[in-house]
Amino acid sequence: MSRIGKKPVTIPSGVTLTQNGQAITVKGSKGELSFTLPDAVTGKLDGEEFTVAPVEGEKNAVAMWGMSRTMISNMVEGVTNGFSKELELRGVGYRAQMKGSTLSMQLGYSHDVDYTPPEGVTITAAKPTQIKVEGIDKQQVGQVAAEIRSFRKPEPYKGKGVRYVGEYVRQKEGKKK
Repeated sequence: MSRIGKKPVTIPSGVTLTQNGQAITVKGSKGELSFTLPDAVTGKLDGEEFTVAPVEGEKNAVAMWGMSRTMISNMVEGVTNGFSKELELRGVGYRAQMKGSTLSMQLGYSHDVDYTPPEGVTITAAKPTQIKVEGIDKQQVGQVAAEIRSFRKPEPYKGKGVRYVGEYVRQKEGKKK
């Protein structure tokens, strides 16, 4: 039994959730998101609550149950508040700046690393060493942040690189004489 799947998703005021068969659409002040429920689960809208239930006899129904409920919950959260991830650049000469809608970063390579975000995601660089990724789709925001981090992952000897704010990078001891 899924503990997460059992909980109903509460729909706040200002958010409309519509169900057309297995297709779920959520509209809010920040935008609109849609998700198709897997065949292994069914969804039911009761006023201000949306519940997800597994289909009897389906092999992967329990596995899809909690995931589907979380996806719908994240869509409701995204269209009301949105999601954001913050990254920081550590290293001598490491900096980022916006050039139009493109993020341009100097990460110790012989060239600048340019990154154009996909539609629906906004990137801001308030300080030269701080990057903020914002959007309404949690998966897309996390993917963009992971792609930016992958350009120069934090290395374990000096800790230089792009890391999430608050991320702990374990330091290794250097070579001894």
